[in-house]
Amino acid sequence: MSVRGLHALRGHLALVLALAVAAGCAPLSQQQKRDAINALNGAFRVEYERILAADGTRVFKTDRKTALAAAQAAMTRLGMRLDEDVPALGFLSFSAPAPLPLTPAEWERVNEADLPRAQALLRPHVGWMADHFRFEPKGLDIVVNVTVAETARAQSTVSITMRMREVAPADLELPRRDYPPPTGVSIGLDKIWRALDQELRARGV
Repeated sequence: MSVRGLHALRGHLALVLALAVAAGCAPLSQQQKRDAINALNGAFRVEYERILAADGTRVFKTDRKTALAAAQAAMTRLGMRLDEDVPALGFLSFSAPAPLPLTPAEWERVNEADLPRAQALLRPHVGWMADHFRFEPKGLDIVVNVTVAETARAQSTVSITMRMREVAPADLELPRRDYPPPTGVSIGLDKIWRALDQELRARGV
């Protein structure tokens, strides 16, 4: 779940840059913007890896074929479209415009929970302009990859990863933003696991 990427951040930086010019402040340099985005990337990557290590993989008492079918049905019900299906590898890739699989209300929870830290990370690089930052889903897709491995007789391990993908072309002079806000990852994983549990129960698992 999302989130915002470089394109959305650039839009906000453009807004605060205009405010800075109007106020007679010096404009942000490319290095300042690069450092700001790198600060977010680094902090969110650490949180992303921690969350996935704790809750990104679960074991189900079913074969891989059933788990894959249930995963596809669950993700479709959450509004995600299937982009890639490699049955031999037990791999499914889904995407949807952000904030899916989160609702707008859940996205507001992400802003409430994660904005203070994000603004604190940005402030050393962009100063008061950090106060104008928000996580915006516009211009982003959320990509969810599901991998299913049959680890024992009638038992499968399901692993989930979530990333952000810019729909608009990236500014090659600045780094990309790939990692969703931590609260968005947690909410998204919880929704996916609940939907998968429901689909497996419907199949008698």
